[in-house]
Amino acid sequence: MARHCIREPRYVPPVQRIGEQPDLFGGPTLSHVAERQGPPKGWQRQLQKWGRCTVIADLEAAPPSVIDPPPSPSPVFLVACVAAKLDRPAPARDLYASPWFQKARAYVERQGGAWFILSAKHGLIAPETVIARYDETLGAMKAGARRLWGARVIEAMAEQIDAAAPLIVLAGRNYRDPLWPQIERRASVPMEGLGIGQQLAWLSDN
Repeated sequence: MARHCIREPRYVPPVQRIGEQPDLFGGPTLSHVAERQGPPKGWQRQLQKWGRCTVIADLEAAPPSVIDPPPSPSPVFLVACVAAKLDRPAPARDLYASPWFQKARAYVERQGGAWFILSAKHGLIAPETVIARYDETLGAMKAGARRLWGARVIEAMAEQIDAAAPLIVLAGRNYRDPLWPQIERRASVPMEGLGIGQQLAWLSDN
């Protein structure tokens, strides 16, 4: 026995009249209709997003909201070496034994950012680099030798430090001046103008 099914009528979207045109041969007026709905909500924002993207993959990877800019890099600390050193090879952070350097090290490590040591002999060195005692100082170098030292440090910084990272310099003029023309736009010297005693107090307070 045949089975009879009662189907619900298919939904037909309402038409939208978009214009009329008289028949050229005297017949009835022709009506033009469209079944498509208007543009979706937010189409203007989507169009602007298309205008900003460079490749189609950007649209697929980007969230619906506006893409946030990348975060700025964290500051990097530069700490000058000192004359007082251990008499045996050690990681650079441990080799320098003066109270000033120990307080400067404690200060930068509390900040949690990357830091490097400005060494009169080795240039820019990472705190974990093992080095032996040496007796060179920038104060004893001639101006030409200090300029060469500065060029070597700037070259090492380009390889190891983000070019957009702010620099916080804990060093005297002998160490800053050879570098300053290249770094002054992104560098700061928080203890500039302070005597040794004042610097020790500042490092302890901060």
